[in-house]
Amino acid sequence: MDDGALAPRRRPRRVFTASTTRAEKARALRGLFTLGGLAGGLVALMLLPTTCAAGIGARDAADWFLKEPEGLSTSGVPQRSTILDAEGRTIATFFYQNRVDVPLEKIAPVLRIAVLAIEDSRFYNHGAIDAQGTLRALASNLGHGQVTQGGSGITQQYVKNLLITQADSADERAEAQEVTAARKIRELRYAVALEKRFTKDEILRRYLNIAYYGDGAYGIEAASRHYFSKHASELTLAEATLLAGVIRYPYAYDPTQHPGAARQRRNIVLNRMAELGWIDRATADATARLPIRLNVDDVKSGCVTSKAPFFCDYVQREILTNEVFGKTAVEREKLLKRGGLTIRTTMDRRAQKAAQRAVNEHVPPRNSARKAAAEAMVEPGTGEIKAMVVDRALGPDKERGKTWINFAADASHGSSIGMQAGSTFKVFTLAAALDEGMPFGTRLMAPREYTPVGYRNCKGQRVGDPSVSLGNAADGEGGKQFSIVTGTQHSVNTFFLALEKEVGLCDTVKMAERLGMRKSDGERLEQVPSFTLGSNPVSPLRLAAAYAAFGARGKYCKPIAIKAITDATGRRHKVPPRECDQVMDKGVADAVNHVLTGVLTKGTARGMGLGRDAAGKTGTVDDFSAAWFAGYTPDLAAAVWVGDPRGGYRYPMDGLCMDGRCYGTVFGATIPAPIWKQSMLGALSGTSATSFDRPPSRFFSKGSGEEKVKVPDVRGMKPDEAIEKLRDAGFKTRVGKPVKSREYKKGTVAEMSPGPGSAEPEETITLHVSKGPGPGGDDGGGGDQHPPIPPITPPPTFPTVPDGDRGQLTPP
Repeated sequence: MDDGALAPRRRPRRVFTASTTRAEKARALRGLFTLGGLAGGLVALMLLPTTCAAGIGARDAADWFLKEPEGLSTSGVPQRSTILDAEGRTIATFFYQNRVDVPLEKIAPVLRIAVLAIEDSRFYNHGAIDAQGTLRALASNLGHGQVTQGGSGITQQYVKNLLITQADSADERAEAQEVTAARKIRELRYAVALEKRFTKDEILRRYLNIAYYGDGAYGIEAASRHYFSKHASELTLAEATLLAGVIRYPYAYDPTQHPGAARQRRNIVLNRMAELGWIDRATADATARLPIRLNVDDVKSGCVTSKAPFFCDYVQREILTNEVFGKTAVEREKLLKRGGLTIRTTMDRRAQKAAQRAVNEHVPPRNSARKAAAEAMVEPGTGEIKAMVVDRALGPDKERGKTWINFAADASHGSSIGMQAGSTFKVFTLAAALDEGMPFGTRLMAPREYTPVGYRNCKGQRVGDPSVSLGNAADGEGGKQFSIVTGTQHSVNTFFLALEKEVGLCDTVKMAERLGMRKSDGERLEQVPSFTLGSNPVSPLRLAAAYAAFGARGKYCKPIAIKAITDATGRRHKVPPRECDQVMDKGVADAVNHVLTGVLTKGTARGMGLGRDAAGKTGTVDDFSAAWFAGYTPDLAAAVWVGDPRGGYRYPMDGLCMDGRCYGTVFGATIPAPIWKQSMLGALSGTSATSFDRPPSRFFSKGSGEEKVKVPDVRGMKPDEAIEKLRDAGFKTRVGKPVKSREYKKGTVAEMSPGPGSAEPEETITLHVSKGPGPGGDDGGGGDQHPPIPPITPPPTFPTVPDGDRGQLTPP
């Protein structure tokens, strides 16, 4: 027979066979009579209140049965939670049971009548207990010697599913499913109470949303999306009858596992609908001939299959660890996996894709050197996390190219113990110095070796080891003076050790703490002389948030990933508040931005600019065990780490070859900075550029702080020639009053201020033209003979290797 035809009625399996023992027959008969007695008793209880012959005891029993049970609750039905990005697109789902609750009007009418036809066709005509249906089922079961029909209506089935769903333990679930008179009576009392509390439509809606439809799909909406990739409101007759048929035995009729049985069951539903006259016979027969057509959408719970797995994992851990979402870990997990939450996050899909592409291209997930990379992006002024990536898939570390550790986040949000930050920490010493009023031209001697003595922590205790000397390692810098600007551009270790001592170790640490810095384990930063060289282990996320504060002109915002949460009813749930504070003067932040801009144009990361205002700092950790770059614009900040998860000191990057490409010694500008540049360009593409503000003039009181360069001698030259030569050398010019001169001919340059020698780039050179040797006094030809010439700054030349960025602690 064609399996598309209406399935024939199969003969019930007989309980008693030739091999059945007398004891087995006795137990079976006792069970049937118990069922019969229970069913009859329940029907009698339902009828007792309407009979005049009932005694007081019987009436009391009936009153007890009809009274609403204590503790009756319809809450606690698990629904899946969804994490969305900033634009409302799904990042991931979480659930114990894959369920999406929907109103009745969003469930196709054809599905409703299909379920009623096969499960409880008299649902709208009877009360909580269908006496007629119960007695009919009893007669059928007794006649066949086994259970061939169920007497439970939709209300009773809803109650049974509800009690199972509300169970928190295996024992409670077993109790909710055990076949006993006590359980059945409890279910029926609940059913009676719910029929009084809710309308028939509401009970049907709840039943359709709680029922299990096989293959991990709970509720009609999740089942429709799972099997057909459409909403429950869009189901056809063939699809609706297939799902209606699954409900009674979801494992046996799962269409993905047992398509033949599922099709036969679907056709039984169609036949029943035709018998009831709810569809015509021709429609039923035509639909029965159709094959099963599935379009399975297999939704997974959790972050492993997410396209943003580590951002997703961060959000999950935020909910599971923050007491805003529940007092205990159990409460928080229930909320996430059962609460039907819609979690709206800060993630920008464009930034996330750009960052993931950048880390994967520069440090591939399964690279031959087994190195790893991570990046976090934060918006200045809001603290919103726009992207968070690791160059790995989320999964077991024993599998190549996977990890459970979120290297971009702290231990509380990713299990990472953090990584030493290297020279990226020098910015906190820089900010502290500028905060104390030091101008750009402040110069300090940077010796080749530095003994860290004379430092005190915030308790006033002396710290430092006089037996150890710290140096500049392989960079060769030192042995001369640097300004705040040039010392930062070249990332000179001994200069920053001297600056930290000048500012005070405690003030430097406090500046970092004001900017949100802590160690990755959540503990306070260690206060040691090497603090400025980045000896503390931190996460890219905290570093990105700190740098974002500079871009926001001194406004630090604690990083946040969750904007809003609503539950299944649309009620807003409390979320961690946005926390922003002005932690430094705007002018100080502007000064920091001015100095760090030079790192991208003249310093260790030259060539890594974005074509818009941007600033940053490289970082190379001791013994080349890791490398960093952190940078920002007024609109976005990011921090990148590259290292070895197996241990940077054990597997340093001092001769790195990866996937056929050799880098030699890896600095912050070698791999991290190109990752930063690529990801920032992608994240900011199509957005308008925002400029930094010019620093207050007080920071220029000792000049620009740039390296002094040779001033050419232009005396004796015609003014136009002199101006051109000085402009070519990188200086601004102006023409002052003419002067008498016996040495230089009239009309040529006789004096220049400052004179030949050295000056800072872009410094203004004033030229005085000779009037000749005439008699004393002014000949009336004073004033500027030539208007000031707009400055032209030629690109400076530097060595091709950015060797100033070490952040290393090297003994002599």
